[in-house]
Amino acid sequence: MGPDIGLLVVRALLGFVLFAHATQKLLGWFHGPGLGGATTVFEALGQRPGRRMAVLASLCELVAAVLLALGIATPVGVAVGTGTMLVAGAASTMRSGSRWNTGGGGEYPLVLAVVVATVGFTGPGGYSVDAVLGLATLEADVRVGAIAAAVAIVVAAFPIVRTRRELRPETRVARTG
Repeated sequence: MGPDIGLLVVRALLGFVLFAHATQKLLGWFHGPGLGGATTVFEALGQRPGRRMAVLASLCELVAAVLLALGIATPVGVAVGTGTMLVAGAASTMRSGSRWNTGGGGEYPLVLAVVVATVGFTGPGGYSVDAVLGLATLEADVRVGAIAAAVAIVVAAFPIVRTRRELRPETRVARTG
């Protein structure tokens, strides 16, 4: 019972944080920039076209938020949430030159990525839709968690590499010059 409650609390927190991140970008909720401001931020992070990438990231965060909070299709929520936060953390780190949040780096989204991935390895717990449907077992969760984390890393690698290319000094000069 204790671990199930702990996992419910972690999933609820992750669901709320991802929901808040998404609605900050899309709607300006929770003191966010809204889509116009998010577009500018995404462009500065090398995520082009900025508007499309801001919408895509927001939709991914919303999907992950719902799936994780409810504990339904948890491996999908883990893959989507982990991948999205890996891209956010890597882009922030590459742009700022610092890993740490205080220096504009990606420390915070990278920690979120690890916590979301951890849910993949533990499973959603007993208080989840997956458990009610009989889809959550420890043996399956470890294998499925590893697969979900691997999928997230592979999928995130493409926008991370693109971001790195976009943020190279010679690319920035070519865009502005």
